[in-house]
Amino acid sequence: MKFVIVFVALFAVALAAPPQQQVEIVRQDSDVQPEGYRFGYATSDGTQHDEEGQLKNVGSEDEAIVVRGSYSFVGDDGQTYTVNYVADENGFQPQGAHLPVA
Repeated sequence: MKFVIVFVALFAVALAAPPQQQVEIVRQDSDVQPEGYRFGYATSDGTQHDEEGQLKNVGSEDEAIVVRGSYSFVGDDGQTYTVNYVADENGFQPQGAHLPVA
């Protein structure tokens, strides 16, 4: 009897959940080289992500990768939010109009 009650409760929750939107990839590209890479994609729900990474100080003790990119998405409020970023020896540094500034 407990199993039936639990099953019915879970079934009711599943029916009450909003339908999930099918999201499709509308653009996808990538290019990988020995000293860097680039990729990007966009989906049908308005999400986009583009990124590029490049080695600096190649062959030295200070060799590191510098990554630059941006991503955007449509929030629950219908507004598009965009984040531009750099990631290097100073860490991840995001910038966006909706992000707080220290």
